[in-house]
Amino acid sequence: MNIDEYLYFVRRAFDGMLDALELLGDEHANEAPPLAGANPPWAIAYHCTEVVDYWIGHLIAGRPSRRNRAAEFTASGSVADLRGRVTALQSRLVDDLAGFDPTAPLLNSPPSAYEGPARELSPCGVLLHVLEELAQHHGQIELSRDALLALAGDRR
Repeated sequence: MNIDEYLYFVRRAFDGMLDALELLGDEHANEAPPLAGANPPWAIAYHCTEVVDYWIGHLIAGRPSRRNRAAEFTASGSVADLRGRVTALQSRLVDDLAGFDPTAPLLNSPPSAYEGPARELSPCGVLLHVLEELAQHHGQIELSRDALLALAGDRR
C-alpha cells in the first residue's frame, strides 16, 4: 500500500469537510439540521478527527487513547480551531504510518462494542475502515451544509 497516496485521500476528505464548514461559518457549523437524531456538521468533523486518531494512532501506531466517543457528537468550536486540529492530526499520521507494515499485528485492539467487521482487523483493514468513515461523514457534512444553508435562505 502506498501510504502517501492513502494520506492524499485522507487529506481530500478533511479538506472537503472543512470547506463545507467554512461555507457555513462558525454559527451554522455548530447547528444541527432539523432532522431527527442529526448532529451538527462541526461535531461530525470533530468525530472524524477522533476516528482517525484512534484507529490509526492507537491501533496501528500504538499511541495511548483516552477517546470519549459519546462526547464527540456534542463537541463544538470554531472552524479555525478544527482546521488546526486536522493539520496537527495529518502531521501525526505521517509519523504513525512511517514504516507501515501491512502484515504486522495491531498494537492495540478495538473494544468489542465498537462497530466493525465480525473478524480480526489487519492494519490494511483499519486503513480501509478509516477511509470508509471519512467518506461517509464527508457526504453527511455536505448534506448537512446544504440543509442548513437552505434553511438560512442562502443558496450559495
